[in-house]
Amino acid sequence: MFKFSRRNLMKTAVVAGGAATLPLALGPQPAQAQESSWAAQKKKVRVRGLEMAYYEAGTGDPIVFLHGNPTSSYLWRNIIPYVQHLGRCIAPDLIGMGDSDPLPNSGPDAYKFSVHRDYIFEMLEAIGVTERVTLVIHDWGSGIGLSYAQRYTDRVRGIAYMEAILSPSALPPIPEPTQGAFVTFRSPAGEEAVLQNNIFVEQILIGGLGYYLSEADKAEYRRPYLQSGETRRPTLTWPRELPRGGNPADTVDLVTSYSDWFAASQLPKLFIRVNPGAIIRTGPLLDFIRGFDNQQEVTVFGSHFVQEISPDAIGRALAEWMSSGAV
Repeated sequence: MFKFSRRNLMKTAVVAGGAATLPLALGPQPAQAQESSWAAQKKKVRVRGLEMAYYEAGTGDPIVFLHGNPTSSYLWRNIIPYVQHLGRCIAPDLIGMGDSDPLPNSGPDAYKFSVHRDYIFEMLEAIGVTERVTLVIHDWGSGIGLSYAQRYTDRVRGIAYMEAILSPSALPPIPEPTQGAFVTFRSPAGEEAVLQNNIFVEQILIGGLGYYLSEADKAEYRRPYLQSGETRRPTLTWPRELPRGGNPADTVDLVTSYSDWFAASQLPKLFIRVNPGAIIRTGPLLDFIRGFDNQQEVTVFGSHFVQEISPDAIGRALAEWMSSGAV
């Protein structure tokens, strides 16, 4: 059975080649299926023959919350209440994640960034999200959201982002990782680590957050991935999609394209800087981001999954930005 040593776990970064490490729980935790009150609140829409789930609250102009790996719409549950009086809040589950259906022919080539992107684009169209959209984005949800804004700029009012995946052509590319769990994830050993042992959920997410999560929170994050094998494939493909060392080439091109577009965009932006954070900490990337036009910046405490650490600070900052006339 694949195991990480304690030493290697403590070196594991949230993002391959990233600068932050988190304390990770050692050993798998027991996971049992149980009824989810969060799942019961979701709506469903059919996209390409599959059911996609989303949480919705409020009315008015759409505010779309996009999660990344290995989370779900549940990530936004404590932030949405701060702004649901300001618009129609929509938090989708990416395809194969949360309560959205899995892809029918899963395998090593499934769940590419471009596939997730296209499912979300079609889902938003299907539920009438076509104008005056505010995007609230995190992790790979940032890639999907920024790609959406790049393609449909005239539909977007503003973008609030945190711990975003950016790789502009103006900066040197981030090299392939040489240590930590992401080396394993991006190698053939990743299948055992993730598909069999559920390392991304158990140790990167749950272990990294520790006491910030209740037992009910842990159960909800585990729930989509209780069965070993291909049900966990999205959580393995995502770290393999990170643009590192020029690979994978197709995703590198997409990420670079939306990153360059975002840097030049005049859309209103709220940069929620996470301190100490993981993806965006210090150095050239932070300096580059701070040069964006039409942007406000706030700082909140936390690591990569900051929504579980500082949801109130994020919610208040988002509500103030949206209410101030900036958007």
